[in-house]
Amino acid sequence: MGDTLKKIRLIRKTSKTFLGISALLMLVSTVALYFYLRNLLQSEVEEELRSTEARIESSLVENPEPFQLSPVVEIQKVSRLGNEVLKDTIIYDPSQDEMEEFRELSTFSAINGENYRITVRALVVESENILIAVVISYLVIILLVFLFLFYVNRSKNQKLWTPFFHNLEQMKRFSLSSDAPIALMDSEILEFSELNTEIKLLTNKVRSDYRNLKQYTEDVSHEMQTPLAIIQAKIENMINIEEPLDDQQFEQLTSIQRDIQRLSQMTKRLTLLTKIENNQFANVEQLDITRLMAVTVQDFCEISNNAIKVDFEYPIKVDMDPYLATVLCNNLVSNAIKYNIAQQDIVVGSTVDDISISNAGTTPLKHPDSLYNRFYRESDGVKATGLGLAIVKRICDLYGFGIDYRFSGDRHVFTIHFGKK
Repeated sequence: MGDTLKKIRLIRKTSKTFLGISALLMLVSTVALYFYLRNLLQSEVEEELRSTEARIESSLVENPEPFQLSPVVEIQKVSRLGNEVLKDTIIYDPSQDEMEEFRELSTFSAINGENYRITVRALVVESENILIAVVISYLVIILLVFLFLFYVNRSKNQKLWTPFFHNLEQMKRFSLSSDAPIALMDSEILEFSELNTEIKLLTNKVRSDYRNLKQYTEDVSHEMQTPLAIIQAKIENMINIEEPLDDQQFEQLTSIQRDIQRLSQMTKRLTLLTKIENNQFANVEQLDITRLMAVTVQDFCEISNNAIKVDFEYPIKVDMDPYLATVLCNNLVSNAIKYNIAQQDIVVGSTVDDISISNAGTTPLKHPDSLYNRFYRESDGVKATGLGLAIVKRICDLYGFGIDYRFSGDRHVFTIHFGKK
């Protein structure tokens, strides 16, 4: 079985998606803006350099004497013409009394029969400052817009999904045993409206099927009891007639009688299981489960040859249906008696939150994980319905109790944990 996916709320998921996409777009757009403005400013600087160079050439036509305006303009006579050079350089700026970065354009021109190298420079720092200022301004504006859109989007999403979350809570509270219609919130969203319609149809159908199945189960259970009771009575009459039965007839009738009792008991237990799984036991009271177990042990001691020792250290209070508490105790003690060997003692004890019951055994169970399945029996040696422990497990699940089995010291030990699992 694969790893369980980590669950996340819908609003948080959509918000994380919005955040991720927005952050990516902000990063990409900022980088793109930075390089675009950088190239644009660099182009403007180069255009300014060429414009300055053209004006200097015009000035040299009228006045051929070289001049300098360090570090912005340098004009030198050269012996021959060279290639144009455009580059970044760092030179000393007397006005700032420090080294500064410049964009430098060096060209060669022949003017009035003389060869000149004309070098013009533009300060790069100013353009970089402009670039950084523009990018920061852009980031601030985008961030503010992003925050505004994020909270507006989140608020709108919460409002938009409110009917869905409300209806989800109603579905969580939905109960088959209640006849109250499910209260769904209407929505202007078409898909939500269609979902509401399907939910109403589904819940009505489930309730109808549940009522039909419940009625069917109760009817079958009730109707089976009557013919079983009649058959049982007829068998008893046959056994008790004046004409004596031979051993074979008596044994067959007794076997039929046991099977009828087992069938009747199975029907009642299946009905009980169905009621437990349908949560039809809503009468919850605070009970002393140790006291109830002691009464149950006393009752079984009157009809059983097994010796049952009781050792309760602490009383345990639980909140549960009294009838189910009685069934829980009866099934645990009955199971221990059925599978006890050599008439050894059965021991029932308690700690702060646990009750344990153990009976003697020779070997541990082969399939302990199947103990609580319906109709499961470890062996056919004991004629039981295979429903006792299944009922115990369903009762524990209903109230959040824990149950475990272990084999220790040649004894089968069942422990019910009444504390928080």
